[in-house]
Amino acid sequence: MQNTVVISLGGSIISPGEVDIPFLRGFHRVITEYLEREKQRRIVIVTGGGAPARLYQGAYKQLSNKPEDDLLDCIGIAATRLNGELIRALFNPLCRDPLVTDLEGKFDFTGSVLIGAGWKPGFSSDYDAVFLASCYQADRVINLSNIPKVYTADPKEDPLAAEIDRINWKGFREIVGDTWIPGKNVPFDPIAAQFAEKLGLKVIIASGRDLENLEKILEDKAFSGTIIHP
Repeated sequence: MQNTVVISLGGSIISPGEVDIPFLRGFHRVITEYLEREKQRRIVIVTGGGAPARLYQGAYKQLSNKPEDDLLDCIGIAATRLNGELIRALFNPLCRDPLVTDLEGKFDFTGSVLIGAGWKPGFSSDYDAVFLASCYQADRVINLSNIPKVYTADPKEDPLAAEIDRINWKGFREIVGDTWIPGKNVPFDPIAAQFAEKLGLKVIIASGRDLENLEKILEDKAFSGTIIHP
């Protein structure tokens, strides 16, 4: 499916504290207008967990003497699915199919929008986005979150961290490592990065709330963000 674009939509912009209604209205408008300009276009959107994931994972950490990563992941996955059902409802009737949650099962793509969410422990929604990109021959994943670019280090911890406009997968993995930690705030999940590198996929990191910038990305115009490439 040559005209398919995959978006990994961070939960931090769907529900940063509560559901961001103005953002979702604008996001819906941008995606709908993009699809209307060429009828062959398709969009896959994979949702993250956002505030509900952090809230309930935090509660589990306080309640357990020894919280387990798999159980933290299960809580986060439930939050991604809640967000996914909201986005699926938002794009009705363009999205005709059930929420994709089982990457080993059978799923259809009969409309112009398909929504996916968390799969199983050890795999983030970023990984799901890369997997679905491979299913539908998409050549890029647009990663929208509260992280506008890749930096040489975490800018919250290193004031000298510099912005990066383009970086290959080897360089990116040197920055983020190769281990998935539930709830860790990185530009793109390290396990998903390994998969994307293997596929030769391009990933664009950009600020999710900048809808004008998203329009530029979708139409292959100059934009603000980071391109991670093979």
